[in-house]
Amino acid sequence: MPLPSCSTDAFGHLQDRIRPARRLTAALALTVSLALGACTSLPRTPYTAAEASTSRVLAIDGLRRYADDPVTKFSFEKDTSTATRSYLALSGGGADGAYGVGVLNGWTAARTRPAFSVVSGVSTGGLIAPFAFLGPQYDDTLKEVYTSGIAESLLSDPSIMRVLFGSGLFGNTRLRELVARYVGSEILAQVARENAKGRKLLIVTTDLDTQRTAIWDMGKIAAVGTPEALKLFRDVMAASASIPLVFPPIMIDAEGEGRKFQEMHVDGGVTAPVLTLPEALLFQGSRLPGSAKMDIYILVNKKIERNFELVSNGTIDVASRSLSAITQSQTRSIIYSTYDFAKRNRLGFHLSYIAREYPAPPSEGFDTAYMRALYQYGYDKAASGQAWTSTVP
Repeated sequence: MPLPSCSTDAFGHLQDRIRPARRLTAALALTVSLALGACTSLPRTPYTAAEASTSRVLAIDGLRRYADDPVTKFSFEKDTSTATRSYLALSGGGADGAYGVGVLNGWTAARTRPAFSVVSGVSTGGLIAPFAFLGPQYDDTLKEVYTSGIAESLLSDPSIMRVLFGSGLFGNTRLRELVARYVGSEILAQVARENAKGRKLLIVTTDLDTQRTAIWDMGKIAAVGTPEALKLFRDVMAASASIPLVFPPIMIDAEGEGRKFQEMHVDGGVTAPVLTLPEALLFQGSRLPGSAKMDIYILVNKKIERNFELVSNGTIDVASRSLSAITQSQTRSIIYSTYDFAKRNRLGFHLSYIAREYPAPPSEGFDTAYMRALYQYGYDKAASGQAWTSTVP
């Protein structure tokens, strides 16, 4: 049987962003899953593109938008809690999310950290986003998640059987447990209160059925305030970090044209490494509606500058390096487009990322010692006022 084709983004995320602890196991799992993926799949309730186009969750409109929607579908409410609007965009990056957490906590120590009007998060940034949104009171929580060693449990017990008869090398039980441990009814209520002030918390997933970037309005979800809303809130966070082939997709209950079905959502970074503004603003020459003004802070949990590396002439290494370059280029494209947009609209532009010369991790996966060192690196940069630049690489 010929090998089915593989999404370059999914493969790149597997190899580059959050590699499993044993490279050989990952490569074997990938090979087997590609070879047998067409023959092994879990049953789903079919639905149509027309039903997808009108779908909604929790029987409520407006809980999410898509990055390619017209600008008119996005609201630009005034944040009533502060006179200066600021937007924090958190990228993906797996274990390198420790950098972003360090920057946030160092920023607090420097006493220059704004109260953000908008916070968006993708992948590991989606796990950080609710706590960054709620402010410095959750700095210790973020530090615990990214430096205590708890993250290492996410990549334990790989199973080839899960790949053959499921959809991920690792189950998502530990990921779900991690989210549930830190996100409960109190977090939901606090996010709802801030949403009522006009502040926005956005988390990104990739809808595999439609191949679209879904932008979830977590404040509106929190405002629903029901157990079902808490479950959806947690599901979106877990979905945003569910890297294809590594973790199974998160299935989200939806309905459209009177029919109920489940949408398949995975890592938001598959289609959007970082979310700054809707595509209609960034790539179609539109201007920011009305007189809305803001400072944009893009916190990239990875390296974005090109670097030299002698690549081994093997299939896995060549593919990994090639697709890492694709992801890196996508990230730079969004950064450059946002920079140009900010200049056109006279907005503040601020960028932070891991320097090219920072040492690579000594091992793969969530290495606790590496994450602690990276956290401290980000912390020190922010505490000393060196974390942000107003230019692009």
